[in-house]
Amino acid sequence: MKTNALLGSLALLLLLQCGDKEKTQAIPIPTPTPPKTPPSTTLRQLAPFPIGAAVNINLLKTRPAYLNVVKTEYNSVTAENAMKFGALHPSEAVYNWTDADYLVDFAQQNNARVHGHTLIWYKSLPGWVTSYQDSTATWENLMKTHIQTVVTHFKGKVAAWDVVNEAFEDDGQLRNSIWRQKLGDDYIARAFEYAHQANPAALLFYNDYGHEYSTTKRTAILSLVNSLKTRGVPIHGIGLQMHTSSNISNSNLATAITTAAQTGLKVHLAELDIAMNRDALTTATFTPALAAAQKDKYRAVVQAFKALPAAQRYGITTWNVGDADTWVRGYCSCPDWPLPFDENYQRKPAYDGIVEALQSTSTSAGLREARASMFTWRPRATLGNGKAAFQ
Repeated sequence: MKTNALLGSLALLLLLQCGDKEKTQAIPIPTPTPPKTPPSTTLRQLAPFPIGAAVNINLLKTRPAYLNVVKTEYNSVTAENAMKFGALHPSEAVYNWTDADYLVDFAQQNNARVHGHTLIWYKSLPGWVTSYQDSTATWENLMKTHIQTVVTHFKGKVAAWDVVNEAFEDDGQLRNSIWRQKLGDDYIARAFEYAHQANPAALLFYNDYGHEYSTTKRTAILSLVNSLKTRGVPIHGIGLQMHTSSNISNSNLATAITTAAQTGLKVHLAELDIAMNRDALTTATFTPALAAAQKDKYRAVVQAFKALPAAQRYGITTWNVGDADTWVRGYCSCPDWPLPFDENYQRKPAYDGIVEALQSTSTSAGLREARASMFTWRPRATLGNGKAAFQ
């Protein structure tokens, strides 16, 4: 009984103390979570420039959720693989237009622009090209014929082309590709001239990665495109792939964009994704902290691009649509979540970061810093192909 009485007294004392606290302390009110973008609002409605994705044709045909996102969110599409040399031109006398034509038809039905990727690259070449043995003149004809056949086929349907893709190594030297081996350094200029001859109305781009992490490579790329301009070679834009990573500073991202614009050419953020598993850990998970960090990066990138002169904003393209479709996972054999849509094509915080940048009237700190100073920064390591997605 004594024990029960003691327990009862303690309980009464605690109850009275709780009552006193309620009288003297306000109940904490949780900070509200900012509302997400309304479902009825889409990127293509908000963006003052074209916004798009690189599209997998098979997924476009077979996955309804994928199809719905591409139709509702984007007004520009790039073929992820269907317009590369090996896909379009599998043997010397054969062109396969099926998938590429499907994408063009889809774009026309959905009022979307088509960006062509890519005419000349050192990868995705069919065996008949890599084993081709003949004179320099015959090689020149091979390149010219491929470029002009493809550009002519899509004349009036494809607005622009990545004419040459990834011609530089990370050290700023021209890549010793099969095209350079067979045709010399100036194959790049001639590729642009051949494309222009086939369709003078098409916008022609040089496309590469590394602008945001390698000052040396960026300088080499800008030197090339400025030289082409000076020579009167028909080049209209520069593509920044922007396969980037969570640890690249916002000022580095902004510097890449603003220095590209200093060429006076149109700027395309052509293959944007932001990898978050920097150490390629097989056990990594996508935490709220990673989601918030990724949102900040997407917002910074879009703010920097939006600040460019309107005439130079060719557009922003993400490399595929949802995290389930990203090339990054296959490359690292690890989980990663680099895109604005998740496994089920639901909007992530990264999507809201894009929207916030599109709706913002302020200038980001990273962009202000980029404008104030140019600097040298190098990654600790790069992917095997030079892309700094996992640093």
